[in-house]
Amino acid sequence: MGISQYIKVIGRGKDGARALSRQQAADLLGQVLDGAVTDLEIGAFCLAMRIKGEAPEEMAGFLDAVHQRLNYLPPSDRPTVVLPSYNGARKLPLLTPLLALLLAREGLPVLVHGTPTESSRVLASEVFDALGIRAQTAIKPIRPGEVGFIPTELLCPALKRLLDVRRAVGLRNPAHSLVKIMNPCRGKSLVVSSYTHPEYAVSMARTFELVRANALLLRGTEGEVVADARRMPQMEAFVEGERSLLQETQTGTLAALPALPKEVDAASTATYIQSVMAGHQPVPASIARQVELILQLVSTLCTTAAASHTSQTENAPW
Repeated sequence: MGISQYIKVIGRGKDGARALSRQQAADLLGQVLDGAVTDLEIGAFCLAMRIKGEAPEEMAGFLDAVHQRLNYLPPSDRPTVVLPSYNGARKLPLLTPLLALLLAREGLPVLVHGTPTESSRVLASEVFDALGIRAQTAIKPIRPGEVGFIPTELLCPALKRLLDVRRAVGLRNPAHSLVKIMNPCRGKSLVVSSYTHPEYAVSMARTFELVRANALLLRGTEGEVVADARRMPQMEAFVEGERSLLQETQTGTLAALPALPKEVDAASTATYIQSVMAGHQPVPASIARQVELILQLVSTLCTTAAASHTSQTENAPW
């Protein structure tokens, strides 16, 4: 055991390093998550990957390792929408909770998961607290029309520990990408994921294709999965890994800009969200479009599942 043979491959600098195979990446991260390696090896792995960058095959392997170790949510009666929330708010109000509540109002079960990774940003957990939605303390089903916020440490304690390595070394590592694409739900579900830089859009899209994911991918707001309330971003769909463009980028700001709160603290953000949900303020156009596309994708997932079930029944020996 040990990961030194892998570090020799990925740790030779930006130009000399090579990508691991999917199987090798799964073995490497599996050992890291299982606590089978030293802190020195974990630090070497994190720094090597930060310098080299993550290839899609590697991310698919890392994701395989994570999915083998997740505490999964039971399936719901309707496809669950998964909203990772890890970046938080710095300059703009954090509207991931608004997206979650809008989707729940449409009758969908919505899972938001996250954990503090930075101390200087407003987090989803703080906004949910201000809205009266408490973090779950145990894994349990999320009913249609309900929002559940689950800390990462409940889903995978080892992944939470890997995220916390950033506090020691000051740099992100593959765990920060993995939490944005992992799927902690049994049954039909849709992962909404975002990127901050164009190069991540390419690698994340390829990873979704490799793992045959059901997902919506967009450039979010400060790293969050909610569309920027001031702009219309590109949004791509993945259904069993098959990729399609649903919304093209619209250059510039939107014609009608929402009256966002000037402060980004949790209380101000929660007050704005409550005002939108009560109909006193309009839903920002880009977020309304995101909700519309998610509903379309969920409908597609339901249709695909029904068609698959019909096909299996028709081909059954009885």
